[in-house]
Amino acid sequence: MSEYPHASAIVVGGSIGGLTAALLLRDLGFAVDVYERTATPLDGRGGGIVLQPDTVRWFAERSSRDLADLHTATSHVQYLDRDGTVVHREAARWTYTSWGTFYRALLADFGTEHYHYGEYACGFSQDDDLATVRFVSGRSASADLVVFADGITSAARQRFDPDAKLSYSGYIGWRGTVAQSALTPATRDVLHDAITYDLVPNSHITMYPIPGEEGLDEAHRLINYVWYRNVPDGPELTEMLIDKRGFSGSVSIHPGQVQDRYVDEMRSAAAELFAPAVAEVVVNTETPYLQVLSDVRSTRMALGRVALIGDAACASRPHAAAGTAKAAADAWTLATALAETTGDIPSALAKWEPAQLQLSDSLLRRVVDMGERSQFTNTWDPADPDLRFGLYGPGL
Repeated sequence: MSEYPHASAIVVGGSIGGLTAALLLRDLGFAVDVYERTATPLDGRGGGIVLQPDTVRWFAERSSRDLADLHTATSHVQYLDRDGTVVHREAARWTYTSWGTFYRALLADFGTEHYHYGEYACGFSQDDDLATVRFVSGRSASADLVVFADGITSAARQRFDPDAKLSYSGYIGWRGTVAQSALTPATRDVLHDAITYDLVPNSHITMYPIPGEEGLDEAHRLINYVWYRNVPDGPELTEMLIDKRGFSGSVSIHPGQVQDRYVDEMRSAAAELFAPAVAEVVVNTETPYLQVLSDVRSTRMALGRVALIGDAACASRPHAAAGTAKAAADAWTLATALAETTGDIPSALAKWEPAQLQLSDSLLRRVVDMGERSQFTNTWDPADPDLRFGLYGPGL
């Protein structure tokens, strides 16, 4: 029997974390509506996700879809030096998906009847009975529960914690994908069964294979990467974040919009710094894009009958590959708290909040340390187990 058969919920943000929350709330009996600010279906820019247990739990436990149809896998972690020699290699199985592949699978499970595009939430209020979300379109919607999963630029975060502001890390991430089939046989052989790192002074890159738009097989896979490069805060970063249209980005510059001179310099630097296989991937990326790597953490995630989850509550550098897993974990633990505190939504949220705040604090501290070691102190040791992926700790 549903725990909340007559209750309603609004989820603000229709990405992976928001959809996971919406699906779990619907399973509890809530009538759920999702409001997504983007006017068209999301595409994720082709980026990759390292899958962790919380991320895939919906498909492992609740969905009729086969998780094996959504991911690629590798069996090793390896580090290369400038001439392509493997300087460290260890057995470690990881699975990966593309953002678009995973999003579309979640959306297919939720459906589109109650998924509303083009609605930008700008504020909320609440009383003893309902919470009301206001949208820039002039629309408003009310429900028994509201979950904000609206990402790193969340419009709601300031109401939870006025002091929670983005803090720039001191470096950006160059991101991109290349069709595995477009690479030379030698490069495919080096990269195909490993997540690959290449460390250089004050920088590093990591890459791995993800599903392509047309499938998981070798012929359609993409090699996805993130290259961390230091850029001082101030005029240099500001200039870099002006796109080809003359608009300034705060968190990213989309594919095809990064100024050509920066792309040219990026390709040239990759050819000079990296192992041949790694350099080949970067140099052959048609439309690389930029992500500004910043941290933010709200000291509150629950206000009455309104919750803040995922990057909206805590966004951190991706070194632990745990951002998507954290959003999913927030959703699963919220659903558990609601199930255990039937009928009293504010009490359930108050019960849920402390452990998730502690988890976000632990994750943020760990990835900041990882970034410092790779980008500034040059103390990233490939054999150090503390540098492994994981939401709850290295390898966990």
